[in-house]
Amino acid sequence: MAKLYFRHGTVGSAKTLNLLAVAHNYERQGKRIEVFKPRFDTRFGAEEVASRAGLSRTAHRLLDENTDLDPEEFLDCHCILVDEAQFLDPRHVEQLRDISRAARCPVICYGLRTDFRTQLFPGSRRLLELADTIEEVKTTCAFCNKKALLNLRHVDGVASLAGPSAQLGTEELFIPVCFAHYLAEHDRAGVTGMLEELGRESAPEALPSE
Repeated sequence: MAKLYFRHGTVGSAKTLNLLAVAHNYERQGKRIEVFKPRFDTRFGAEEVASRAGLSRTAHRLLDENTDLDPEEFLDCHCILVDEAQFLDPRHVEQLRDISRAARCPVICYGLRTDFRTQLFPGSRRLLELADTIEEVKTTCAFCNKKALLNLRHVDGVASLAGPSAQLGTEELFIPVCFAHYLAEHDRAGVTGMLEELGRESAPEALPSE
């Protein structure tokens, strides 16, 4: 039985590069794939799926509130790959789950787990609930060599919690950080209200930038 996969990681963890490599390997074997992305994601162009490494390809389908996915359309498909899956509507996750079972087509979704406020995206939450296999795509903190766990939003080098949860941006807006540096950078910026809700008493006064 084909599976629904959720491969999650912080910003900068090469999720899209992984997706493009998987797509290449399937096509090299002469197999049919489809690459999806949310219409919301226009960072590199309306239809482009692009990695920070410079590789890109055109998406087969753009998903929005008017999209319905019928398993019958994918009976001869060998794999579906979804970029920026955190922006999916939960019902799309449910439809992808149906495709993996009814069409016996593996569906691999790549995306962020949480936003820059440490809250689950609705699409990611549904994937965590329904995915057969959940895998982490790892990278290190921008300030040290610990594993990055969270996404830090920074404006002109200063941590910020302003703005909507769903925002488009690359390194100029978001960076991967460990939990300690997430707290420290917000403390340095004087942002304390939300951090107190995370259950810490105070951020570290200073952390080495290894």
